[in-house]
Amino acid sequence: MSPTRFASEHKWVYWGAIVILVSLVITGIVRYEAVKTNNETASKANQLRDQLVKAGYPAPDTETLERVLGTDGGPVCDDPGSALKTALWKIQQGNGATGPGMRPVITDSKAVEVERIVLQVYCPDEVDDFEDSLNDLKTDDTVRR
Repeated sequence: MSPTRFASEHKWVYWGAIVILVSLVITGIVRYEAVKTNNETASKANQLRDQLVKAGYPAPDTETLERVLGTDGGPVCDDPGSALKTALWKIQQGNGATGPGMRPVITDSKAVEVERIVLQVYCPDEVDDFEDSLNDLKTDDTVRR
């Protein structure tokens, strides 16, 4: 049997090898990106945990931070200085009543500090917008420790 006849009769072997090789390359690239993302996520979560402990807060669970904030800060970094987020944040700082009994309260400065730390770790370019949105917010040491 001549080599050209073998090659022409068994093209499926070559095509199969090509398909397997391409699928292995794609799998390798996908796995590399996943490992790279996991390392970055863990690094940022550890950095945030260290910053919070340094500021006097209890150490949060890094696995939870990784799931919630990911590599980009997730919902925390999605335009933190926007009017809607500022309004929702102010509503959450109310007295807990509903309807006409709902009143704003003076927010504890520690609550603002935690969000600032998260922004500094995950999206430092958003810190100035966040600070601008808090200019009219009155804070004080309202929570007893």
